[in-house]
Amino acid sequence: MKDFYIADAARFENQAVTSFFCIASINTRDRKGNGQYLALTLADKTGQFEARMWEDFDDVVATCSTGCYVKVQGQISKYQGKFQITLTKMRPAAAVEIDTADFIPTTQFDIPTMAAELRSYVAAFKNPHLRALVFAFLDDPAIGPAFIEAPAAKRLHHAWIGGLLEHVLSLVHVCVATAPFYPEVDLDLLLTGAILHDIGKVRELSWSSSFDYTLEGQLIGHISIAQGLLHEKIAELDAKALAASGGSSGLQPTESLAQNEGALAPALFPQPLRLLIEHMILAHHGKLEFGSPKLPMTPEAMLLSALDDLEAKFQTLRNEFAAAKTAGRPATEPTEWVRSMERPLFNSQAWLNTLPPNDDEIA
Repeated sequence: MKDFYIADAARFENQAVTSFFCIASINTRDRKGNGQYLALTLADKTGQFEARMWEDFDDVVATCSTGCYVKVQGQISKYQGKFQITLTKMRPAAAVEIDTADFIPTTQFDIPTMAAELRSYVAAFKNPHLRALVFAFLDDPAIGPAFIEAPAAKRLHHAWIGGLLEHVLSLVHVCVATAPFYPEVDLDLLLTGAILHDIGKVRELSWSSSFDYTLEGQLIGHISIAQGLLHEKIAELDAKALAASGGSSGLQPTESLAQNEGALAPALFPQPLRLLIEHMILAHHGKLEFGSPKLPMTPEAMLLSALDDLEAKFQTLRNEFAAAKTAGRPATEPTEWVRSMERPLFNSQAWLNTLPPNDDEIA
């Protein structure tokens, strides 16, 4: 069992530690002078830090690889403002030495409870086509379980088990609260986009022992994967509708099967709705340079993109504030430079809490 976590690094600065980690990356690099050294990124459920091994690492290279668990011995230090560990010993960990719960970060919220709440929002949809579509994803035997388990990212916001579900549910909360201020927005359509915009991440990411991109994720990306999944699900729904109508090819996308045979089954999925959902998926990153092939053009796509970006940024902000507190950084200082946001961040609430009552003067 682990007794040292990466989040504990500040308490062990300049001390030797022995602990278990998962290798997030490993490679040899050339020294400026002669020879090589081993550069690694080690991970546990509290985060990641860099590791260096300067000598006697031939056996390590031969027996250890990305994703495997290792036992290491080394000294904690700080380099360019970040903690790292200089390794003196390292070996593969035995299975009996590892509890995977020590290495894979997990949401602080109850996953079944979040999943049930999300389903309650979908059940309340007024549009039966959108309701059927979203439930087709959530009830899919492969997609549904992966959706509630997957992280939302490899390293940035909501990078933990259940993170994708947590992100989507938070985004749904914000959409429901915000939509009344924008009467141009169709709420069912907006929530459909909120739930499905990142559905491609169930195949973009892998999360068995550490978080990484699948080959499909690297070559295609979650936006294009989601677009393909949308087409597949609508085709499945249409096939069921046609079967329920006795295979009549005359069934129109806007017709109700109730009109055709007195049943309550849905009609063919309306192509205008498909187009609007697809646009939200393609445009949700907001800018071409951020990976969206289209800029948001509809009210729903514009609002979804803005709220998705805001929700992700605030989770990054929470992560950085927590990391700064763990590292012992005083409330009077900004965080370290946050690469994804191209700026440091400042915890105004923590700073105000350090001031004397009624002290509104900035030194």
